[in-house]
Amino acid sequence: MNESIVEVFYAESKWKHIPAKRLFHNIKKINTGLSETNRLALTMKGVINRSIDDTEGLQSADYAVYQIFEKNDLVFKLIDLENIKTSRVGIVHERGIMSPAYIRLCKSSDDTFPRFYYWYFFALYLNNIFNKLGGGIRQNLTPNELLDIPVPTITEENQVNIANFLDRETARIDNLIAEKQTFINLLKEKRQALISHVLTKGLDPNVKMKDSGIEWIGEVPEHWELTKLRYLGQCQNGINIGGEYFGSGYPFVSYGDVYKNRILPSEVKGRVRSSESDQKYYSIKEGDIFFTRTSETIEEIGFSSVCKSTIDNAVFAGFLIRLRPAAGRISLDYTEYYFQNEKLRAFFVKEMNLVTRASLSQELLKRMPVLVPPAQEQRKITEHLKLKAGRIESLIVETERSILLLKEHRTALISSAVTGKIDVRSYKRRSPHEAGNI
Repeated sequence: MNESIVEVFYAESKWKHIPAKRLFHNIKKINTGLSETNRLALTMKGVINRSIDDTEGLQSADYAVYQIFEKNDLVFKLIDLENIKTSRVGIVHERGIMSPAYIRLCKSSDDTFPRFYYWYFFALYLNNIFNKLGGGIRQNLTPNELLDIPVPTITEENQVNIANFLDRETARIDNLIAEKQTFINLLKEKRQALISHVLTKGLDPNVKMKDSGIEWIGEVPEHWELTKLRYLGQCQNGINIGGEYFGSGYPFVSYGDVYKNRILPSEVKGRVRSSESDQKYYSIKEGDIFFTRTSETIEEIGFSSVCKSTIDNAVFAGFLIRLRPAAGRISLDYTEYYFQNEKLRAFFVKEMNLVTRASLSQELLKRMPVLVPPAQEQRKITEHLKLKAGRIESLIVETERSILLLKEHRTALISSAVTGKIDVRSYKRRSPHEAGNI
């Protein structure tokens, strides 16, 4: 156990620290004979109730091997610590069963207030302490290693005061974050509505309209061309290559590069040892449009990303389809918005057959309806959307930044409270603006 890492965390604390095993012990009580059926799960939102019949996520084949937890037990998931985006610590709100892979800590004395120590261990999680302490190939912490971690020894009254303070203050911050996230969702809906309207109705409210013959598109300007994607360019699936070729070599555009970005990054992190012929056949040039081809759900296929600058010597993943538009038919800026039109989801949902995975074939993609205004009108539409949608996007970015600052303030507040750097009895509640300059 590398205690120096934890020592850095509480270096400024005046409290005495002792190994956690002085206050807690590890018990593993197996649910023999399915004596308990109240299933609990440790999530990013803490410990929640989950039905045994719930089919979401990984499922157990035998709940008789689960552990029984009691109210106010601490629960830890300290496996695969290299994954920093998963839940690690929680406090149990009622008796129930949880995964046999979890670690259960029970208090050893009546003057130990578990909720304070939940916040202490949660602060370690927020500061990535568990990840730095983990050892072994899979980066795990054992129960004994967890119990060796130093924890503060303070009066029960102080434990209760700090826990109550953090319950109250983090709830207030979480509510602010939730409000801002709701605002972001509304902005995204507004942006999508704007894009969908302009890309199907144009900018002139007095233009003569015609029926498109497609229910989810409705009426469109009479002078617009309604075509299919197959007539706009050539489609190509990505490269399929063995896993041993990845990690070094030439640029590789992944599924995530497309799924997460409306505009393809000019520099990608992925690398693959591709040949010169591979790079020619699966090339990535300015004007190319990439679509996600396969996923667990329909909701994640058909997402697009446009390439605005050629990536030399690059290839793209087999889970993607590349459209290379014919010159002069449709502008790059127009395609950036057109294929982001949320109404296109209706096309995929209606046409796709979901078996075990959603898979977008070239043939289906080629049947996608595309509205093509005259070139001059395409330019006006994209200029309008860059201005109007751009303002909304700026507001989204600004609000996301404020959420990040609130989360940073929340982490700092928890860390300061559980290490005694602030006296919670005299803590002056600050406004969100004062706390994070938001």
